[in-house]
This record gives sequence, structure tokens and C-alpha cells, in this order.
Amino acid sequence: MHLHILGICGTFMGGIAAIAKAAGHRVTGCDANVYPPMSTQLEALGIDLTAGWDAAQLAGVARDADVFVVGNVVSRGNPLMEAILAAGHRYASGPQWLYEHVLADRWVLAVAGTHGKTTTTAMLAWILECAGLSPGFLVGGAPVDFPVSARLTDSPFFVIEADEYDTAFFDKRSKFVHYRPRTAILNNLEFDHADIFPDLAAIETQFHHLVRMIPGNGRIVVNGGEPALARVLARGCWSEVERFGFAEVPGTGPGWTIAVDGTILLGGAAQGTLAFGQPGRHNQLNALAALAAARHAGVPVAHGLAALATFAGVKRRMETRGTVRGITVYDDFAHHPTAIAVTLAALRRAVGGARILAVLEPRSNTMKLGAMKDALPGSLAAADRVFCHAASLGWDAGAALAPLGARASVHDDLGALVAAIRAEARPGDHVLVMSNGGFGGIHEKLLSALAADGRAARIAD
Repeated sequence: MHLHILGICGTFMGGIAAIAKAAGHRVTGCDANVYPPMSTQLEALGIDLTAGWDAAQLAGVARDADVFVVGNVVSRGNPLMEAILAAGHRYASGPQWLYEHVLADRWVLAVAGTHGKTTTTAMLAWILECAGLSPGFLVGGAPVDFPVSARLTDSPFFVIEADEYDTAFFDKRSKFVHYRPRTAILNNLEFDHADIFPDLAAIETQFHHLVRMIPGNGRIVVNGGEPALARVLARGCWSEVERFGFAEVPGTGPGWTIAVDGTILLGGAAQGTLAFGQPGRHNQLNALAALAAARHAGVPVAHGLAALATFAGVKRRMETRGTVRGITVYDDFAHHPTAIAVTLAALRRAVGGARILAVLEPRSNTMKLGAMKDALPGSLAAADRVFCHAASLGWDAGAALAPLGARASVHDDLGALVAAIRAEARPGDHVLVMSNGGFGGIHEKLLSALAADGRAARIAD
């Protein structure tokens, strides 16, 4: 089969491309932004990439395609998509193709939730890998423990990051309804994706659709401290349920709990102690969910704890990009106020009283729409200084961050932003850069600027 994938350079669609190639299919694709690292990964697999949406692809690289796999980046009016529709060619969404050709005969372990999906998916895949189960997987990021973000194996187990974003322009259901998991983690649930969903209730409905597809002998591992998830299950649940949560927070009942020191209990019985290198209580909770889900697939908790002790994490999750003159620069994917707050809390716990300089790019569609702007000051409270890149925003970032007073500054120009951070940073500081995009390469720009300051200081001495 020849697949031509529209939107192939997205993490999810690129993962489908890698899996389809491994399954023996011919794969080509196109995207508006064909650039590294995904472009180099795909080219290394022998996948022909075309830049742009020119309908001439139908007479060229895609002329003999059996199916066009359409990513949700594609909308009506896209010239290639319009030509596909006019010609009556066969097309499918990425999630639909994945289910029909890969997931249908496998034990799918799906990780859903507003936050922590990528990290928890990587944890779960690593636990199953260390247990010798060699799972297939599709992670919406770059897990450090694996050389790829997606792979196909002969294993009956497949671990997938279950995104609630819409499937395609012709299928507005969440992606995860296509996966039909036997094991599902429901990590948390808040309002997000304001460009797709009008309110939290609409997202809860999509999660309810997911719950309806899990078999009676399947298992839902659900965060017992999340009211929105409680409402989802109250609408109907036909599967086994195990709840998890923090030991100090009521609501989990006789389920899984984890204490600050990593002690894990299930139904009041000790299961072991989590000891791993991932910072923050949120990562402890992610690990707890992964352990519970792996247990459903037959992996004893002790084996899961041993695997997590070696878990190296995911790129762009509190990833250290460099240290110059005693100033450490981190990269993190946080872009929702809750994620910003827990990431800062994790760093604060790690660095104690050292200064934290938070650098934020409100780049997600939800943030650009201003749906979360009022929550930003509170989410950034743990930072000593806040720097915001406000280019292309439709709302006043300065006004939104005004409650932080002189601790916050807003910059439209990236160069000016780097200069302001450089002027403020001093040895011992921790600079936490948060964005769901490339942020104009700010990490390297900042590290270079700090290094240049160091060279100038040595010359002056």
C-alpha cells in the first residue's frame, strides 16, 4: 500500500509514517513546514517529503497513492485536499488508519489527560520494555530511553498517547476515540484547546465517548482527585476502575496512593517506593498511573519500579540545555497555566532558594486566544522574575501580568527579550524557558549571549 500523508512533519503524523514504513508500506508525505528534526528522521527512513500543498503532487510523488492520510492541520481550502476531494481519491484520518491497520488486533494502553500524557506514555512504554514485552508505541514527544518516538513491533501490546484534540476536518471527534484501548489512563482533565472546544463540558463529553469504548474486562486507571473525571465516569462506566492520587489528598479511596517520599500503597497495602530522577510531585503521580496500567498488562509493581529507576525522561520536559557562568537554562513544553505552575513547583523544590527566571511564550492556540490569561499571574507566582514574549498576541500580556508588578516584563522582540534576561541573570540562577514551540531558538541565543558576557569579563580582567 502507498500512503501519502498530509501534515507528515507533526509528531503524531510523523509517528504514523514511521509505523507504516515499518509495516512494509510505501510512504510519502507533505507539509507546510518541512524542517528538522522530523524531516531528517523521516528522510532517514527513506520517506520522500514534499514542501507545501501543491495539487501537482497528485501527478507526481502521490500519483499512485492508495490512500491519503490526512492530519488535522489540513482544512478545507487546502489546494491539495481540494484536488483529492474533486478526484474522488480515498482518504482517511491518521487515527482511523492507525486503528484499522495497527491497533485493531492489539492490547492498546492509552494515556489521556490534559497534562502529562507524553511523559506518562514514555514511562509506560519503558516499563513494558524493561519487562521484556517489547511494546509498539507512539509518543507525542521524544523519549530519551528510545531512539524513536514511534515504533511497530510484533508484540500484542501497543502504548499510545491519547490526545483529545480533534481528528481531522471531516471528523471532529477527539483522536482517542479511534484507539479502543483495553487499558486507559485518565490522568487529569481541565479546559484546554479553546480553538476546538467551547467549554470543559464539551471535553468531558469526548472523554465519556472514550470510556464507552473500553470493554468490560478492560481497566480505567483514573485520577481520583479530579472532579471533571469523576463527572465523566458518573455518566456511565462499564469497565474495571482503579483510582490513584496523592496520599495526602482525599478522594482516592482504597486505590493507589503515593506519598511525598515515594511510598506507594494499593488498597492500604505497601507496594514499594518510587525512586527516580524525574522532578516534581506531578511526575510522581504520572509514574503511579504508569505502574497501575502496566500491572493490568501483567507487569508486577516491583518490576515497574525497577524500570522507572532507570527512566531518563522526555526531551523538552525540564531538559537542561546548558549551564554558563553558573546560570542553568532549561527547556520545558509547559504552556497551560496548570502545567506552568507544577513545572515551576518542581524546579523550586529542586533548587531551593536559588532564583528562578521564568521565560514564557504564550504560543498555543488556547493561549493566543487569551482564554487562560487571567490564570497566568498565579501560575507564575513561584518565579523570582518573569519574562514574556508577547509577539502576535491578540491580548495585552502586560495588563494580564500586572499583578506580578515589577517582577514581570513583556517583550515583543526576541532579541530584546534575550538581552533583558542576560542583563538580569547572575551566577546561581535557573532560567526556565516554557513554550510548546521552538521559541525562535531562544535557548541557544541566550546561552551564547551569556557565554559572550563571560568572555568579555575575562578580557576585562
